[in-house]
Amino acid sequence: MNNFIYKNKSFLLKVKRFFNSTTGLEITKYPTDELARRIALIKHHQIDVILDIGANIGQFGGEIRNLGYKGEIISFEPMKEAFHKLSKNASGDSKWKTCNYSIGERDGETTINISKNSVSSSLLENLPQLTESAPEAAFVEKEVIQIKKLDSVFEELGLAHKNIYLKIDTQGYEEMVLLGAEESLKSVKGIQIEMSFIPSYKGTLTFEEIKKRLNDKGFQLVAIENGFYDKKTGMQLEVDGLFYR
Repeated sequence: MNNFIYKNKSFLLKVKRFFNSTTGLEITKYPTDELARRIALIKHHQIDVILDIGANIGQFGGEIRNLGYKGEIISFEPMKEAFHKLSKNASGDSKWKTCNYSIGERDGETTINISKNSVSSSLLENLPQLTESAPEAAFVEKEVIQIKKLDSVFEELGLAHKNIYLKIDTQGYEEMVLLGAEESLKSVKGIQIEMSFIPSYKGTLTFEEIKKRLNDKGFQLVAIENGFYDKKTGMQLEVDGLFYR
């Protein structure tokens, strides 16, 4: 039996190498160990609603559905074009709600810097490190958007008595999201948040600063997911931290 398993693995490895070399594409395991761990944590903590802050066109929501999550998703995206695509991607999913505003530290209007690649758009100004590592992250225009505190919309979103997972991917604006969620955080069970070793945006909190703030709120870092790195130097710039109470 062991010899059969060894030969089978060897054959599959040869097929993978042949495919990779002839197509330029790579066969990888799905879900990866990293994604399998994320969904295992979500199941273990009985998460039944995910707040997808910084949704862009719905990449995270689509991924979490592919991983088998069947609970409620509420996605927040302020940019008009990205929100239009997000709405289309979420259509037909009765448990996936979309909101056309940003989550931050106040209620009102603000201006967002829109990047060429869309996903690097931010309410903050970028730093040279960002565009040196990813030229497509350069800002190309601005847009006036709506911004709201999570505390201001928590009740109307029907989040009371839910097991909440808060995903924050706001390109350096994570601190402001947390500042506007002082009361809401008391009801949150898990957080996935972008954390910078080397900030790409002005005013961004560092990895250690975010970790301390969440520790002080009763959350512990339980896992780290790979993130943005400088493709020229190999230097890791950002990761996603997974925190739970």
